[in-house]
Amino acid sequence: MSAAASPAVAQQIDEHVAAAVRQGLASQRKRLPPWLFYDEAGSQLFEAISELPEYYLTRTEREIFAQNAGAIIAQAADGVRLRIAELGAGSAEKTRLLLKAAVERQRTVLYEPVDVSASALDGACERIGREIPGVTVTPRVMDYTHGDGHSFHLDRPRGGERQLVLYIGSSIGNFEPNEAAELLQRVRAGLKTGDSFLLGVDLVKKDSILLAAYDDAAGVTAAFNRNLLARLNRELDADFDPEAFAHLPLWNVAASRIEMHLVSRLAQRVRLAALHLEVDFAAGETIHTENSYKFQPGQAESLLAEAGFAPAARWTDKNGWFAVCLGRVE
Repeated sequence: MSAAASPAVAQQIDEHVAAAVRQGLASQRKRLPPWLFYDEAGSQLFEAISELPEYYLTRTEREIFAQNAGAIIAQAADGVRLRIAELGAGSAEKTRLLLKAAVERQRTVLYEPVDVSASALDGACERIGREIPGVTVTPRVMDYTHGDGHSFHLDRPRGGERQLVLYIGSSIGNFEPNEAAELLQRVRAGLKTGDSFLLGVDLVKKDSILLAAYDDAAGVTAAFNRNLLARLNRELDADFDPEAFAHLPLWNVAASRIEMHLVSRLAQRVRLAALHLEVDFAAGETIHTENSYKFQPGQAESLLAEAGFAPAARWTDKNGWFAVCLGRVE
């Protein structure tokens, strides 16, 4: 038996979302890709997560930028004007520190934020325009994670400019190692000699610190995880009960990653009418929604080198919890 989709939902269905959900929920071990988190509500929840006391990642990377933004921009520019692009820009909250340093150095800068969330980019554009008048923002709403084997192309710098591409927040940790390597290789293929890439990575630390960052006392991360199901209800005419799924973070020490899961609290059947699909869940069965790989010192530089970047510089916080690594195209 399969349900019929309402005409309104059927007409508006996003085939990229539909394909990912159909494949993920049909897998023996059910999973959904983490980019599905970032609808408007999910983006707002993630911004709230970034300010939680348990979530050290944002404030630690912000501390690195606050102390080193001038040096980062100078190292990337190497005496030439920069334009800056950012993958997965979101609200660009930390990026403003780098943009301010670029404006101080060269008076104006073109900033090209790329993200799947139009609402997050709208907020970033408005705030940057208000706070840093020397920045011209040209946002792009797109899924940069799927290149179909082709290089990832940004607008080319004008003569005399170099491109600095940012991929910060340890977003690279959400990819499987082979996928991370492929993404960096695609970006590298679209850059020219003298361009550079700034990669932020979360480093391995005590598991108690890691787990707390993904299981805050206020329950914001749990709401963020369950919001994915609310999105499927809205976009795929599904009938998930988000409260029938528990939020579960795990530290997989062998794989060096935090995993996020949604655990079915009971045996249940969920209908996704827009996909003409019914999915059965056993009590205790999980949907694997995210991985966040944590890196050993030096591992990010190796990843950059394997993608064709020459490691140029590295900055860390005083505790050695987080690293920002610059690679250059030579």
